[in-house]
Amino acid sequence: QVQLVESGGGLVQPGGSLRLSCAASGNIFTGNVMGWYRQVPGKERDAVARITSGYITNYANSVRGRFTISRDNAKNMVYLQMNNLKPDDTAVYYCNTVPPIDYGWGKGTLVTVSS
Repeated sequence: QVQLVESGGGLVQPGGSLRLSCAASGNIFTGNVMGWYRQVPGKERDAVARITSGYITNYANSVRGRFTISRDNAKNMVYLQMNNLKPDDTAVYYCNTVPPIDYGWGKGTLVTVSS
């Protein structure tokens, strides 16, 4: 069974920080590239960051230098540390494999950056 559960979103002021967490079932986590995605209502879901099982990371230009993706292979967890948040970062954030499993999308966690 595929299960991805995101948490850690909330309301934060511009310049603030949040740490998102994703709990993944082992059958999709182990050995796979994992990623964070985000979606603004009415727009397509975009990739934000990804990390290989060997901890190699890659980021979208819009978040590079501000966001850090990490994973705990022993706990099947993926994290996204978000610093210096901007209003344009407001979105629902999801985790999934890279490329994503269509039936694996969770409910996501809402991040709102506003003063």
